[in-house]
Amino acid sequence: MKVLYFAWVRTKIGLAEESLPLPAGVETVGQFLAWLKGRGAGFAEALKDPAFVRVAVNQEFANADVRLKDGDEVALFPPVTGG
Repeated sequence: MKVLYFAWVRTKIGLAEESLPLPAGVETVGQFLAWLKGRGAGFAEALKDPAFVRVAVNQEFANADVRLKDGDEVALFPPVTGG
């Protein structure tokens, strides 16, 4: 999967993007966010309140129940991103 981080999410995590295999046991967006939180302090800080992070899968807004597969593009960003 290609994972993209935008705005303050990118700042807290310290990455703009990365490529990851779909983690074992992770099937949904919600499970993926929970898995990411366990990757370190920056991830935990950025994802401490999921209400403040929007997720898009393959450029479509996604809720926690959306199923993921290898090869998906997952983007994480604040609810309002300026341009």
